[in-house]
Amino acid sequence: MKYLIFIFITSSLLACKATGQITSAQINNFLNDTAVRSGHVGISIYDPASNQYLYTHNAENNFLPSSNVKLFTLYAGMKYLGDSIIGLKYYSKNNAVIILPTADPTLLHPNYKQQNVFNFLQKQNAVILSATMCKDIWRAKQYGDGWSWNDYSDDYMAERSCFPIHNNMIAAQWVNNKMPTNNIFFNDITNHLTITPSFFKNLFEPVDSVIRMPYIAVERTLGQASFTIIAANEKFIAQDIPFKTSAYNSLAILQDSIGKLDTAKKVNFLYDKLTSYSNDLPTLKSIYSQASDSLLRPMMHNSDNFFAEQTLLMVSNEKLGFMSDELIIDTLLQTDFKDLPQKPRWQDGSGLSRYNLFSPNDFIFLLVKMQKEFGMDRIKRILPTAGQGTLRGYYESAKGNIYAKTGSMSNNVSLSGYIITKKKRLLIFSVHINAFSGSGRAGRKAIEKMILQIIENN
Repeated sequence: MKYLIFIFITSSLLACKATGQITSAQINNFLNDTAVRSGHVGISIYDPASNQYLYTHNAENNFLPSSNVKLFTLYAGMKYLGDSIIGLKYYSKNNAVIILPTADPTLLHPNYKQQNVFNFLQKQNAVILSATMCKDIWRAKQYGDGWSWNDYSDDYMAERSCFPIHNNMIAAQWVNNKMPTNNIFFNDITNHLTITPSFFKNLFEPVDSVIRMPYIAVERTLGQASFTIIAANEKFIAQDIPFKTSAYNSLAILQDSIGKLDTAKKVNFLYDKLTSYSNDLPTLKSIYSQASDSLLRPMMHNSDNFFAEQTLLMVSNEKLGFMSDELIIDTLLQTDFKDLPQKPRWQDGSGLSRYNLFSPNDFIFLLVKMQKEFGMDRIKRILPTAGQGTLRGYYESAKGNIYAKTGSMSNNVSLSGYIITKKKRLLIFSVHINAFSGSGRAGRKAIEKMILQIIENN
């Protein structure tokens, strides 16, 4: 029966005209909006109760969906990560614990007060990361294909890694949030900054002697772990900067954090002969870190690229025994998503890649699948509604009537999700505007106006 439903859904994607109660006037107002009409537009609106499309427009065409890709990552996380995230796998050897990373992004993350993995590690006499096994399970790259290389220093593009720690990000802010004046000595700037994790404190250096305090900014050198303080046009308050990841950096940060509690603790590499993650190993034990939905909810509410990338890598680790975004995507497309109406080009977990291409009908298929497998109650707990997360400032009159994921990239906006109309109908929709000349806000407001009309009149 399940396969018959999928076949029906797929075949119904051929519909290319309005049916049901969605009027052409509601859609035409959107298509003729000055913010929209210069672009390539795709729309698909589906009624799961009647198993029919109420409206489609270019719904079989491919679009750059930006962060709507996170919906595919969300499905994988909801299905394969279980109720709780495995934060670490380990076994004991010679009075030490040999740890194996799992790509969990919550270790010492400032938003997670509960730190089961760290609490476990700080109690051990010695903590050792097996260098050979770490290398064996990491089969990805720090950046995804199609990412914009010159965004490497921006807070939305933290590097992917097998052993993330502190969000793979450095937080810099004024000591005690007290903004200094121009009277401080030039080379003394770093003493007025709080750097977290403190491991990187000595890697900050002011480079521009004409700095006017507090008009500064922090930059990281591409491919390196050094940071420079430069002159800026705005007052510095706080800044998050991705650091250059490596297993060594993760261990050093962990050592630094544990050392604050007990200098006798040791964290180190083990260069052993165990070269396989799945063979010739003792029985591995697991430490669970966080409830899975406590990661997936901020991933969707905040459109957190780092969480999305690491979620896909965690799924890969669970299903394949190693971390590869490329191979887990291929696996998911051949299994869970083998019946997608159009064959997408899926490149990463976050939607940062400009190589991603999906059709509106692909998103309808996915959202129908999520509704059937996970239920709307769980979906509502994870996706933002009006006034929340990336929907803040939009759909204020429709709180509880929309649960959706935004997508935004220069000259491209998307929105896909669920709406509950005033007549209590659940509808599933996907809207994409690509290559348009208007502002991102104008495009989002145009989509908002159309969706609110559908909610009100259906």
